[in-house]
Amino acid sequence: DRDSVTWRRVLDVSDRVLRNVIVGLGTREDGVIRQTGFDITAASEVMTVLALTTSLRDLRQRLGRIVIGNTTAGKPITAEELSAAGAMTVILRDAIKPNLLQTLENTPVLVHAGPFGNIATGNSSVIADLIGIHCGDFLVTEAGFGADMGAERFFNIKCRASGLEPDAAVVVATVRALKVHSGRFRVVAGRPLPPEMVKENPDDVWAGAANLRKQVENIKVHGVTPVVAINAFPTDHPSEQAAVREIAEELGVRSAVCRNFADGGRGATELAEMVDEAANERSSFHFLYSSDATLREKIETVATKIYGADSVEYSPVAAEQIDSYERNGFGKLSVCIAKTHLSISSDPKLKGAPTGWKLPVREVRASVGAGFVYPICGDMRTMPGLPSSPNAVRIDIDDKGDIVGLS
Repeated sequence: DRDSVTWRRVLDVSDRVLRNVIVGLGTREDGVIRQTGFDITAASEVMTVLALTTSLRDLRQRLGRIVIGNTTAGKPITAEELSAAGAMTVILRDAIKPNLLQTLENTPVLVHAGPFGNIATGNSSVIADLIGIHCGDFLVTEAGFGADMGAERFFNIKCRASGLEPDAAVVVATVRALKVHSGRFRVVAGRPLPPEMVKENPDDVWAGAANLRKQVENIKVHGVTPVVAINAFPTDHPSEQAAVREIAEELGVRSAVCRNFADGGRGATELAEMVDEAANERSSFHFLYSSDATLREKIETVATKIYGADSVEYSPVAAEQIDSYERNGFGKLSVCIAKTHLSISSDPKLKGAPTGWKLPVREVRASVGAGFVYPICGDMRTMPGLPSSPNAVRIDIDDKGDIVGLS
């Protein structure tokens, strides 16, 4: 059924005009006419499969399970049935191997995979973690965006795939982020911060404390001990950093001011000591939901327990898609909710830890090979667009070949 094709092309360039396109406008040999669209490469299911796979065999099986559309009878069509999975695996044979890098202080770093943080899992690869955990006393792995997104996906999707359990989790906080979540300032991407925001005012930090409280709670609800890392900026004032530490103390969690961006490893020594202490405490890690729960139950559990929503509101299209996935045997998949990273809610304008709202699910797509369905909420797009004044307009080069405007 050509109208059921769900597989979309991807491009590693933000281009809003490609979100919705018509293809097949040539002759018959150029394909059939249908509406489709492009996603950003980092949102591709193949990228997430690469990030979650545990071996070459597992990669081959996951690629084979990718669903590209349905037959006229409503039966899913997979990459395996199209005889494409083998060739796909061959292309990724070397890509499955993590990249070994070295920091300026001679620390080994495994850099591997890049699934989009607010659409896909937002975590580095399982294989990198499985290698790294055998190479040192501690493995530090990043989960992108806030604890409502990267950490939740790490716990409930990545840990299911890897079988690993975290000993501790670091919540990275900044003075400026808490000031943003106070709701007192209007911050626009690509524009300078409001002058009032960089003035010393611990009250602004306290006004945004609800966001940090909720993010710490999101870690604790999984049975993991959180540590708050205060990422220091030159515009911070000591009184404001002290306010963040007081908030953490109220929550009963450790905290440390981190200056590693400027000072290297020395600037994160206190944090390392805090993490060591937390990791040596007894952890009671557990998933937020059971694989046996229905897809709606999983979505609603994440929405209410992690985002603080009152309930979930499904569009007619989303409701039918969920029913179709469960009829076709995909009900045990995890959920990876695609929403804005600018708020714990689905509305980027709502700051702090909003309550009294409903999570609007516009559509639900299935990444069967990756092992989850992803509800798309509100105005969330899988192909980003550049702002009205992108950074590119400030980049130039002089007659000597020196580049300006990159910082």
